[in-house]
Amino acid sequence: MQLTTLLFVLLLLSSLAYYFGRKRAVSVSGGQVKDLHSRPGYYGFYTVLWCLLPSLLVFSSWLAMEDQIVTQLVVQDLPEHIRTLPDSQLSLAINDIKNTANGSIVSGKVDSDIEAAVSHYSSLYNTSRAALAVLVLLVAIIGLSISLKKINPSQRARNAVENILKYLLIACSTIAIFTTIGIVLSVLFEAIRFFQMIPPLDFLFGLNWSPQTAIRADQVGSSGSFGAIPLFTGTMLISFIALLVAVPIGLMAAIYLSEYANSKVRAVVKPLLEVLAGIPTVVYGFFAALTVAPLFREFGTSWGLEISSESALVTGLVMGVMIIPFVSSLSDDVINAVPQAMRDGSYGLGATQSETIRRVIIPAALPGIVGGVLLAASRAIGETMIVVMAAGLAANLTANPLEAVTTVTVQIVTLLVGDQEFDSAKTLAAFALGLMLFVTTLFLNVIALHVVRKYREQYE
Repeated sequence: MQLTTLLFVLLLLSSLAYYFGRKRAVSVSGGQVKDLHSRPGYYGFYTVLWCLLPSLLVFSSWLAMEDQIVTQLVVQDLPEHIRTLPDSQLSLAINDIKNTANGSIVSGKVDSDIEAAVSHYSSLYNTSRAALAVLVLLVAIIGLSISLKKINPSQRARNAVENILKYLLIACSTIAIFTTIGIVLSVLFEAIRFFQMIPPLDFLFGLNWSPQTAIRADQVGSSGSFGAIPLFTGTMLISFIALLVAVPIGLMAAIYLSEYANSKVRAVVKPLLEVLAGIPTVVYGFFAALTVAPLFREFGTSWGLEISSESALVTGLVMGVMIIPFVSSLSDDVINAVPQAMRDGSYGLGATQSETIRRVIIPAALPGIVGGVLLAASRAIGETMIVVMAAGLAANLTANPLEAVTTVTVQIVTLLVGDQEFDSAKTLAAFALGLMLFVTTLFLNVIALHVVRKYREQYE
């Protein structure tokens, strides 16, 4: 049975479980629903949970172990001359078996031993899926039967359902937390391997970035230079230009929408402004590379200026347009959160609207505005697609926005493109860069959240 078909049958069975659970609750109460502890719908949901959760647990556990177990059984039945191959060649043979069974292209000619293994693999795979379907449906039916027998007028079905859902939410939160921890540790361990090859001080304070190295002992290549200062300089330069564009425009737009625009204008302009946040970043990258960069290059030529096609100015301007909604939306929210009494008090003292905005509203909303700007800055620092398509690859240590620069994210993408050996300093440098980028954005986010929290405590 196909997995999608099995899941559909489970969904249908859970619908029947709700119907029978609700009907059973009404039946045991003798038609007097008011004698039940909980509403009939809760008994239905109670039955659904008993039917669905154990079967889904069996389903996911089986799929998690299926491939490994089937592969081990196939390897045990392989001929001796294949089973004793080196790990790399044995892995290739196993991939050929799986690809052939799935109808994909294999790496070479398929011999009789591989064909026999393919037949064995397909047989075990089909048997496993049939057993999975039988076991999952059996567990679902048993859960349905047990839950129906437990239903009685005094049963606290609502409490049971709410507790189960609470534990499910806790489990989901735990998975999210451990996923984050796993991501951080995976980057951290690989970065530590890099720092065992390259001194941390050379990486953090080096002025030359040239990660080309000789991967094998017999290969001619550079020893590599891993000074990250040019990368962080280019990242900060582009982010600074982006903030120079986004902060004034976003803040002025927020002031207009919250203080000057009427409700009709606000209802139209604010959604249109926030559409900028929904445009895919790859579209911004195409726009920067194909439209903005040639335009600026031609403009610079007409004035006798040499502007690179991958200049920091072009990349920063387009990125600034992208993060305008981050600044404007957050600033608009915090400005609207300023109590109206503060405005009325300023007007009562004879201040004009512009004076009220400059001397009362902006100072009161400043913590929230700063938090929004810092969040936008972290978004700009971590941007990938725009800088990959519009920024350069050369690690130039320069503060001239008209020259080509590269960023941390561009180099991470460059280092991990194609088939790479994850035991060389060149590839491991991507993890060190990712770790530094993570620490930088985390620091900015912590500051922003601290400032925003302080603001909310003051004006909620």
